[in-house]
Amino acid sequence: MSFRTKLLLVVLLTIFASVSVVAYAVTYYTRTEFEAMDAQRTEALVAQFRKEYAQRGEEIVRQVENIANAEITLHTALDAERPNADLSIYVNDANGAAQDHGLDFVELVNYDGTVISSAQNSSRVGYKNEWVTAKSDWSDVPAFLKREETPTEVALSLCAVRVQPNVPKPFYIIGGRRLDKNFLTWLVLPAGMRALIYTNLDPSFAASSLLGENMDTDQADRLAPLVQRLQKESQPQPLVRTIDWSGNPADAETFHAIPLTGRNNELLGIFFVGSSRKGLVLLTQRILKSAAAVAAAALFVGLIVSFWISARITKPVEELAEGAREVATGRWDTRIEVRGIDEIGQLAIAFNDMTRTLASQKERLLQTERVAAWRELARRLAHELRNPLFPMQITVENLQRARRLDAKQFLEVFNESTATLKAELANLNTIVTRFSDFSKMPAPKFVRVNVNEVLRNAVRLFEPQFTAVGKPTITKEPFLTDPLPEIDADPDLLHRAFQNLVLNAMDAMPAGGTLTMRTSEHSGNVRIEVADTGKGLTPEECSRLFTPYYTTKQMGTGLGLAIIQSVVSDHHGTISVTSEEGRGTTFRIELPQRQPGQKGKPREPAPEPKKDTPSTLAAASD
Repeated sequence: MSFRTKLLLVVLLTIFASVSVVAYAVTYYTRTEFEAMDAQRTEALVAQFRKEYAQRGEEIVRQVENIANAEITLHTALDAERPNADLSIYVNDANGAAQDHGLDFVELVNYDGTVISSAQNSSRVGYKNEWVTAKSDWSDVPAFLKREETPTEVALSLCAVRVQPNVPKPFYIIGGRRLDKNFLTWLVLPAGMRALIYTNLDPSFAASSLLGENMDTDQADRLAPLVQRLQKESQPQPLVRTIDWSGNPADAETFHAIPLTGRNNELLGIFFVGSSRKGLVLLTQRILKSAAAVAAAALFVGLIVSFWISARITKPVEELAEGAREVATGRWDTRIEVRGIDEIGQLAIAFNDMTRTLASQKERLLQTERVAAWRELARRLAHELRNPLFPMQITVENLQRARRLDAKQFLEVFNESTATLKAELANLNTIVTRFSDFSKMPAPKFVRVNVNEVLRNAVRLFEPQFTAVGKPTITKEPFLTDPLPEIDADPDLLHRAFQNLVLNAMDAMPAGGTLTMRTSEHSGNVRIEVADTGKGLTPEECSRLFTPYYTTKQMGTGLGLAIIQSVVSDHHGTISVTSEEGRGTTFRIELPQRQPGQKGKPREPAPEPKKDTPSTLAAASD
């Protein structure tokens, strides 16, 4: 992945992450504020309900007190205390009191709890209300919820109990009003909220007991779990639950269930406050849509800006990389254009300074290498020439001394001396020829070459030596990848290089061993490996192995591996050596499949093994 692509991705991801975080934060805080506002509205509505409930209770208490303090009630109470009083004449008094004081339920109860008159259920006359007599003082008891049974239904009332204060024995007046959906009409409901009352008069959930806004049976049944949970609790506590009516989040509604208890803390009703979540959902959707639009616009702008910035940054870097590649190819005078004095400009200036320094250092290094090469050449040449010159000098001195001998002895010395001179002159000629051959390495002529064929032909020349009678056996193990891509190469030069590698491997195994050859394709190049199982080389010997005229053999010239390296270098390839003392040495050559400027010349067959014997190649081996 390029630097420009990485920069674009980083900028776009940063913008996307920033917008996402902002959208999440806005949505989170909006939801939090909505929940807080919804809780406040619910609390306000519950407080309004409780206030209305208390006011209704106080009004009922006043009406009941008015009935209790009325003169007709006093007469009724006094008559009820007389022995054998006929109380049937008062059976309809409760109806009149209820109508006169605007109450739905009124009962007149004697001191022993016997119902004298009942406005809501005349059949209760004569029955006893023991719960009334159980409490000694009702004067300070506020209104409370009570279950009322009528001939046609069971209702829920908000009632109060008071006693006629002017009689010796208690005479009770029980009065109340029906708690129904009309009670909810006094509530001021904020937008998106509604109030319901559930009268808990049946042991199981009944949809018909849900008073207030009309709800179908399916919706009413969705509130059943809240009712059932409150019914199971001995001390009912408020509950909150969100109900999803249709699967659409905008239709969801949060219900607060407030228990309404009676005089003995029994659950007689539930006040439901419903709050729609439609406003929150729609607001959240608008926030998300706005965030998506902002993100799209920001990403588009960020894409343009980051592309411009990356182009401004990466173009100089690409020019710098191109300049570095040119320097790597040997163009030490490469310069790049300096734009500005910022960090990139400073980098360009530093690069130009580096190439100038490298160019000057290269020139000095080349001069030093030339001097060192000439010195090494002079040393090697002097060493090579000194060996035959010394016996030639001795031979000439012997000839000079032989002049004093007689003719027969002089002839004998002369013949011997001339033979020695001829041999040493031939040796001098061989030395000069070797140096001349190395100096006149031909330029490669590139054609399409099958490396496997060239390697097989080079090895085939030495096969008679591998199993020669009286010599240690060398086992050949070829591991050649087939098919192997053809490469642009000079088959004759490769043949010569492979011959030298095989000959070196044979020389490294005087006691026999295994010659391993491998070819393979590696990273677009063709790799050739030639390995032996000889005594191996030290790290110092490996580091100097390709130095011209350096050899590890007593009879070597030090030019064989230098020739191989020259051939590989002319093919724009690389050669390396790995060795382990006592276990052998491996030479590895990597050659490119295509040479610069080559347009696919026709393939030529690999050169056949020459008729020269391996001994003729020893002159160029290490």
